[in-house]
Amino acid sequence: MIRDLLIILVTSALINNIVLSYFLGLCPMMGTSGKVSSAVRMGITVVLVITLASAINGLIYEYILLPPKATFLQTFVFILVIIGLILLIELIMKKFFKKSYQTVGIFLPVIITNCVILGAVLINAYSDFGFINSTVNGFGLAFGFMLVICILAGIREKIVYNNIPESFKGLPLILLIAGLMSMAFYGFSVLF
Repeated sequence: MIRDLLIILVTSALINNIVLSYFLGLCPMMGTSGKVSSAVRMGITVVLVITLASAINGLIYEYILLPPKATFLQTFVFILVIIGLILLIELIMKKFFKKSYQTVGIFLPVIITNCVILGAVLINAYSDFGFINSTVNGFGLAFGFMLVICILAGIREKIVYNNIPESFKGLPLILLIAGLMSMAFYGFSVLF
């Protein structure tokens, strides 16, 4: 059981990385990867939201949508749960964690429109993982997202003073780095 969960975690974070394999979340990857500090804040927020959304939506899918064969409602229900969850997290942070809200709160509205969260939840639903495996897979996908944006932010901070040809500055360089990271992450597939 623990071994299976570890395999799901490593596979979802490294091999089936949501950014580098599914190409979901490219906009926040490029937008928040300018500084490591903002990438870490965005990553932690996404980890929290995807893990909770995977757990809650996994229960809803398994116990409410599957028995009456109402899976055609899954996208609508999942989006409502994600929006409600993010608004609840925002309210809790405003009330009890004011300092954290000042640094992370700006990312919460961005996350509502982020396809990474819905993508992770739909991947879990289509994989028929069940509650525990969905939660672990969601955490792995979110951790993989955080890992990619933090690595990319670190690289971008290091190369800012390098002599880069004009045609590679900006988006082309980010996509080139992301492509190289994708190949590096694909190397982990020999583990399983």
